[in-house]
Amino acid sequence: MEETVSNPAEIIINIMRTKKLTLGTIESATGGLIAHLITNIPGSSDVFHGSVTSYSNQIKMKIVGVKETTLKEHGAVSAEVAEEMAEGGKKILGVDICLADTGIAGPTGATPGKPVGLFYLALAHKDGASVRKLLFKGTREENKEQVAEAALVWLRDYLFNL
Repeated sequence: MEETVSNPAEIIINIMRTKKLTLGTIESATGGLIAHLITNIPGSSDVFHGSVTSYSNQIKMKIVGVKETTLKEHGAVSAEVAEEMAEGGKKILGVDICLADTGIAGPTGATPGKPVGLFYLALAHKDGASVRKLLFKGTREENKEQVAEAALVWLRDYLFNL
């Protein structure tokens, strides 16, 4: 009987190893949880270069390369910032693919038009970057876990379609 792999992080590592691709993450709202899930997989060092937890706007700008004007015009929790985080991460980490997230995990932090549980994921790849908007209704921890899982599932599906 053939064993099947259902852990998205394990599938990602296997596909990326086969395709000789490298991965990095730039995380804000998840605080490094995506990188944690990836590095739980033995052999992840074959493809995973690293992660930056860019929780503050200063780190988003100074290290990751998010433009101050983007933060002022759209706010840290926006599709535009997520996209710049992923693209900047791809450059600074020197990887083929970079996942990024920004959001409001809760229970506080909501602003008009931006409720608790709102997240943006971005995936920078050879053809540019893609962004997804997600909304969760759990506790802070549940929201972080759900967005990290959604990020891995999205990357897995992207890799399946390469």
